[in-house]
Amino acid sequence: MKYIFYNPSSHNGKNRDKIEELKHKLQEDVEMLNVLEDDLYESKLKSLTEDDEVFLVGGDGTLNHFINKINGKKPSYNVYFYSSGTGNDFYNDIKDKASDELVLINEYLENLPTVIVNDKKYYFIDGIGFGIDGYCCERGDILQQRTNEPVNYTKIAIKGLLFHYKPPKAKVIVDGVEKNYKKVWLAPTMKGRFYGGGMMVAPNQNRMDIEHKVSTVVLYGSSKIKTLIVFPSIFKGEHIKHKKMVEVIEGHHIIVEFSKPQALQIDGETISNVLKYEVIA
Repeated sequence: MKYIFYNPSSHNGKNRDKIEELKHKLQEDVEMLNVLEDDLYESKLKSLTEDDEVFLVGGDGTLNHFINKINGKKPSYNVYFYSSGTGNDFYNDIKDKASDELVLINEYLENLPTVIVNDKKYYFIDGIGFGIDGYCCERGDILQQRTNEPVNYTKIAIKGLLFHYKPPKAKVIVDGVEKNYKKVWLAPTMKGRFYGGGMMVAPNQNRMDIEHKVSTVVLYGSSKIKTLIVFPSIFKGEHIKHKKMVEVIEGHHIIVEFSKPQALQIDGETISNVLKYEVIA
């Protein structure tokens, strides 16, 4: 049996056309399931077998909901991804290895890292954003509730850099080694290279790394104007050339703690009022 798992919130709720496209591609009867349903694992997922096929239609948030519904376990059935989200950071990261818009993703569902936020554990497939990236997601969520127009996260980031976001201090512990930073603008930990709708924040990160390492990227210490000048280079991954204000640390066990609570995002899904996060890869 074929199942389409969709996220009604994906692409600002406008992914119906992509679902119809996929139905036409499959040319078979399919069962439609909402990936946001709380009892999805008990009601459907745990009963699927290797003869079944799952098709995820959405973006990074859809993937995040799915991997947490299956508790980060590699499924026995084939899982395909049909990208129709707003940011599409996962698809941007793997598209060079994909021969079609419809991608078999089972190999990417193994050895997923976890993050603990406010005493709750989540799996993630792209990355954790903490700093102005979390701020942008929080502001974007508010704007999406007010309008059906696409949210311009770059515009939110620029306004935040100039006026609204106040960079905190941060303590970053990677595999037991502690470092402290002042005026921290970004402190994400990444499984993939991209987040924020195309920002290559961790250009050297390999999601298929055989040691399963993740990358923590700290952008810190600079003035608003200097940060604003460097910020656009994130889209090409060139920000890491600025060694005096950007540090990249690879590891398996990461703790990032800010001096004051901030919004945080997990694969684009926002959690407000967070003081620290802990990643185990």
